[in-house]
Amino acid sequence: MDSSLIYLTQTDTTVGFLSSDDKKLSGAKQRDSQQKILQVVNSFQKLTTQVRVPQKHKKFIRRAKTSTFIYPNQLAFRVVGIASNHQNFLRKFNVMYSTSANKTKNTFNKDYAIDKSDIVVYTKKQFQENRASSIYKLNKKKKKKIR
Repeated sequence: MDSSLIYLTQTDTTVGFLSSDDKKLSGAKQRDSQQKILQVVNSFQKLTTQVRVPQKHKKFIRRAKTSTFIYPNQLAFRVVGIASNHQNFLRKFNVMYSTSANKTKNTFNKDYAIDKSDIVVYTKKQFQENRASSIYKLNKKKKKKIR
């Protein structure tokens, strides 16, 4: 599988685009390429290879469901829940950029999403636009809920 392609798939939170190329995702969403995009991993072990998790927040991060964390190095990561179709998909890749499958500031449009993706990953369930993940900004001592 080529991770530089844009994949359209049902994520653990909503319908999303995934790729190893954040610039391609920004182009598909028609948004500023300087805006950072969150990355997803399928395990805490892979997360620790990407960022240093502040000791004070480790338990909170492990227990959080469908939450994204912005770490002190300004990178945003979400660990995908255990035993989900999305986690199985991510096993084929180390780390992928992930964003909702819609034009910036718009709602999900299936035709638009399929047109902008290189590969569509279907599951037994239909694509569903669900609630986006919560976002927390972390530093060594504090956490702040952003969304």
